[in-house]
Amino acid sequence: MENINQAKMIERYVALAIGISYLLLGLAGFIPALVSLPRTSESFVPLEESTGAYSAGFGYMFGAIPTNSLHNIVRCAVGLLGITSYNNTTTARLFNRGFAVSYALLALIGLLPLGKTFFGLMPLFGANVLLNALAAIAAGYYSVVIRKMGLKPRRLRSVL
Repeated sequence: MENINQAKMIERYVALAIGISYLLLGLAGFIPALVSLPRTSESFVPLEESTGAYSAGFGYMFGAIPTNSLHNIVRCAVGLLGITSYNNTTTARLFNRGFAVSYALLALIGLLPLGKTFFGLMPLFGANVLLNALAAIAAGYYSVVIRKMGLKPRRLRSVL
């Protein structure tokens, strides 16, 4: 029983950790001091100069992770979903599994030459591929592998 409860708590805390980290990443993308354009002194593409959804707020968060305004909104939404799913074990498991599948697909799409801009909406290249893949692996591991390990019955010790 102890292993089952521990596995359930791990699932909930993983959903909370993913939620908090993605909410912070999404909010960091809106802070001009944390977003930069390569080889320029500009911090991001201003909305009045953007020609479409892709270039609105485009820049590199922390100088490494390509992002834009829509991507930041998506990260904030995913973060809020993760935080709210922490409330219940079932919703946390559902969030973790959905997150793992979705972000593994995003990582694979980012590896394809035609999918690097996610149909002209969000940047999915460079460090985004690595970030999405690592997050998907962590969510999948803690929602599937740990869950199955937690449900294994313990061997009963014989009392002599």
